[in-house]
Amino acid sequence: MAEIILNVEVRGRTGTGGAREVRRAGDVPGVLYGGALAPVAISVKSNEFRKALLSGKLMGHRVTLSHEGKTQMVIAKDIQFHPVTDQPVHFDLFRVDEHQLIKINVPVHFAHQDASPGMKRGGALNVAYHEIELLVPADEIPEEVVVDLSGLEVGGQVHINDVTLPKGSKPALRGNFVIASITATGATKDADAAEA
Repeated sequence: MAEIILNVEVRGRTGTGGAREVRRAGDVPGVLYGGALAPVAISVKSNEFRKALLSGKLMGHRVTLSHEGKTQMVIAKDIQFHPVTDQPVHFDLFRVDEHQLIKINVPVHFAHQDASPGMKRGGALNVAYHEIELLVPADEIPEEVVVDLSGLEVGGQVHINDVTLPKGSKPALRGNFVIASITATGATKDADAAEA
């Protein structure tokens, strides 16, 4: 995975007026917070920020901030967009140490649907969680959580304890919650009737 580096400038003026001034200059305003240090108002060149955003690796991944030769690891926590133009208008970054445990949402992907007898019989995949909030070390953030549907029948469920989570991570939610299940549809009922 290619590392994202954002070259930031520290903003002297904060508030709505300061943010507008930054946008007029062709930059995107933001705030860096977290850790033992005070929040800092920053800005990034608009084209550089859009490029990082379009890479798909800005949210939910470690990002390196660069300012006057110094670097710092951060995670993008929030990005706000203009309601009409859909351009980024503000962002929030959170400071992290390399091995610090952080909470982050990781997308869930479902594999081997063709190896599920329930899906072959016309069952529907009922997804309870498209993302799972995990506690992971900042240097081990996974790209995805893969759920294997092999052998799952109609009425079968996949619980969090059935899933192999990436190294060093654990679910932020407690308990053995259901991620997905296979439910009966009209097609499965027709297939059952034909078999009978």
